[in-house]
Amino acid sequence: MSVRTLEVGTGGGGYPIRIAPGLLADVGTLCRSQAPAHRYAVIADSQVARLYGPGVVTGFDDAGIDATLIPFPAGEWNKSRDQWAAVSDRMLREGFGRDSAVVALGGGVTGDLAGFVAATYMRGIPVIQIPTTLLAMLDSSVGGKTGVDTEAGKNLIGAFHHPSAVLIDPAVLETLPRHQRCAGLAEAVKTAAILDLELWDWMVAGASALSNGDSEASSELIERVVRHKAAVVGDDPLERDRREILNFGHTVGHALEALEGYKLLHGEAVAAGMRVESRLGELLGVTERGTSERLAVLLEACGLGGDWEADREPTEIRDAMSKDKKARLDRIRCVFLSRIGEVATDADGRHSFGLGDEDLGQLLATALRSAPGV
Repeated sequence: MSVRTLEVGTGGGGYPIRIAPGLLADVGTLCRSQAPAHRYAVIADSQVARLYGPGVVTGFDDAGIDATLIPFPAGEWNKSRDQWAAVSDRMLREGFGRDSAVVALGGGVTGDLAGFVAATYMRGIPVIQIPTTLLAMLDSSVGGKTGVDTEAGKNLIGAFHHPSAVLIDPAVLETLPRHQRCAGLAEAVKTAAILDLELWDWMVAGASALSNGDSEASSELIERVVRHKAAVVGDDPLERDRREILNFGHTVGHALEALEGYKLLHGEAVAAGMRVESRLGELLGVTERGTSERLAVLLEACGLGGDWEADREPTEIRDAMSKDKKARLDRIRCVFLSRIGEVATDADGRHSFGLGDEDLGQLLATALRSAPGV
């Protein structure tokens, strides 16, 4: 098995990202080498637990390692304080101690929830991230952000808790439904849009292969995008400066997720957020004209052409945006592109722009009217 390894710096050390088809077959040995522990709690949602749970636990058993599968109900709406408590309470009942470790097996919901359990259980135990969706492979498994959603908004309760390792097996994408695969491509489009014109052009040329799940194209995409994410996180592990650029599309995207009761896939919401925020940037004169159209075309080619933002009122989106954790001094902060491959900076050199209610009202109305079919 040929393993590609990337390293993420965190200021006080770092951790590896290992990428290899078939990597799940060695999961027990790999977890023990990266986070030695007496016992492992394998946390997975109900769907992933059914697909991969028994095989992963058997992999631990074959290596002579004690592992317990702890499932929770699938769905973004279950990334909640109630499920955090339920999983934590089960670990307590079953006698997991401080010499234990968590294995987060699944998509972004599982990674965030299981990571938060690990961050808070007995004041913190190690976690290993094993993402099973393209979105989680490209984004949420790397960077140490953990947390849960509330009625007030997404990820408002959480902690930075970097994993001991991220183990990515691209072979699991073969079981991923097409709409989930396309949702994952939103984070790849975002990465290209903020950082890498060459990657953007490569995605434009290969959008059909990527959205159809071509294994070679998908493996190359994972390595290229994760390499960017690892570099940005290494520069700014606690999101105090440059890491802000990764929030492009997320201020509006998170607002849409909350308004939809978390029934909208995260990648779908981010795609909609990028469309709206690129139009806002053009209206403000920050973003090169034509950028939003180029972005919309690539998203469409990647299977993300649904205009999920079109039916929402500007005022409700603005109100939901105001609850975003990135807001500062009563101003909503958005990341804008300068052009494809480059993020704009404000007058103070920050990678996001502060907007007050007086700025957003008419701007949002105009940006939403620019949506397809509106």
